[in-house]
Amino acid sequence: MPWKPIVGLSFDAKSFDTYAKSLSWTTWRPSFIVLHNTAIPTLGQRPQGFTRKHIDNLVGYYRDTQKWTAGPHLFIDDRQIWVFTPLTVTGRHSPSWNALALGIEMLGDYETDDFDGGRGLAVRRNAVAAMASLCGALGLDPDTMRLHKEDSATTHDCPGKNVSKAKVIAEIKATMSAHYAAEHYHAEEA
Repeated sequence: MPWKPIVGLSFDAKSFDTYAKSLSWTTWRPSFIVLHNTAIPTLGQRPQGFTRKHIDNLVGYYRDTQKWTAGPHLFIDDRQIWVFTPLTVTGRHSPSWNALALGIEMLGDYETDDFDGGRGLAVRRNAVAAMASLCGALGLDPDTMRLHKEDSATTHDCPGKNVSKAKVIAEIKATMSAHYAAEHYHAEEA
């Protein structure tokens, strides 16, 4: 099967929300989201986050080294949300769930990197915003979000011990609630 070309666009949280709402999932519709961390590179190894060159290098890694037909759907750092594999097609990120789920990679090694402060917190906020947008656009229940390590075919603790699934899900729900309440309020004003 041939390589699925990447999107290669980066967004802030607000523009990603607009982008996600503009998509049509007609050939494939994911059932849930799987959250990952890159582990390598760590936050310290990418002090400026991901650049276009890093994203292009990931194409070579997944396509040429791994011999995969796609990679994860999103790469998220403390500054932006990169769309890698198109969100409307299957990606490669979790052995048991590629055909069922969107894969989101967060920059950092959350076995050791802080997820509650500094750059790790900024990554978490961008990831939560992206997942809230995707749940809203697709009508997904945030409670269905899974951590990569929950895949029985996975052998490592991804996204790391510092990531609390319950906390992330609660933040997705709060973000969705605030976002949709604000949209509803603005629609009534019009």
